[in-house]
Amino acid sequence: MAKVTLTVNGRTVSGECEDRTLLVHFIREKLGLTGTHVGCDTTQCGSCVVHMDGKSVKSCSILAVQASGSAITTIEGLASNGELHPVQAAFKEHHGLQCGFCTPGMVMTAVDMINRHGGHLDEATVRHELEGNICRCTGYHNIVKAVLSANAEMHGGRQAAE
Repeated sequence: MAKVTLTVNGRTVSGECEDRTLLVHFIREKLGLTGTHVGCDTTQCGSCVVHMDGKSVKSCSILAVQASGSAITTIEGLASNGELHPVQAAFKEHHGLQCGFCTPGMVMTAVDMINRHGGHLDEATVRHELEGNICRCTGYHNIVKAVLSANAEMHGGRQAAE
């Protein structure tokens, strides 16, 4: 058994797990944070996206022991003081979800995308960068609208998908 220590959503946490435990399973099973979903376990669907040291990663592709010492942000860590993160609010406003299974990964990917592009996003870029996240319900149009809306709010622009 390996000891894993992480800072998750601003809190230092520790736990033991087998060396082969994936980060997604450590987050869900050891920490009880079930917002990060397990979809494919093969990095295909993106439902397990979290931020590790400020960058989005698919937590089904990283061992918990590899992440030890890192700062992890999950979907549960985005809202602040009872207020939704602008990306979460935009997904709600623009109905960027249906069944909701892919939503945590989509939101975490969108936050990273907006942060990396510093407000310079267009529809083609958003669609390209969401290729690693699968949604079987929405057709992506409202997800793209939500990402562009959040980008505009977070960076003072007025970009939106038609």
